[in-house]
Amino acid sequence: MRGVNRVMLIGNLGREPDIQYLEGNIAVAKFPLATTETYKDKNGTLASQTEWHTIVLWRGLAELAQKYLHKGSLVYIEGRIKTRNWEDKDKNRRSCTEILGDNLVMLDKRKEHTEAPTTDNIVADTTTFPDMSFDRGLAGNITKDDLPF
Repeated sequence: MRGVNRVMLIGNLGREPDIQYLEGNIAVAKFPLATTETYKDKNGTLASQTEWHTIVLWRGLAELAQKYLHKGSLVYIEGRIKTRNWEDKDKNRRSCTEILGDNLVMLDKRKEHTEAPTTDNIVADTTTFPDMSFDRGLAGNITKDDLPF
């Protein structure tokens, strides 16, 4: 049986996307994404727990992130989990787990007099999974109350 490695996240950017260009002018953007779960604790008090994810976007999605995303932007990211291992300069073994995004939907409300894509425009690199993008009709109508978590 084959495995499935798919991640779907809706969250806010923790800082501006950091973009670098590799050999061959290939763009790579990296930024932290916060997903927050809100629940009632045993006393009935609202509590929240935030998880931080490192998002990595390549090529066109990386350039789009640099151009239109900023700290606090609300986004839907779809991709896969990847863990990297390396040795640091002191010969210590290091590792990090990242989300390699291949689909990005900007969920921020449309701002007047801006040319930035909004929830009406899906921006996706669907070369791997062409049928796995948000439905255009739904993406523009999602509110925090509609989310199941």
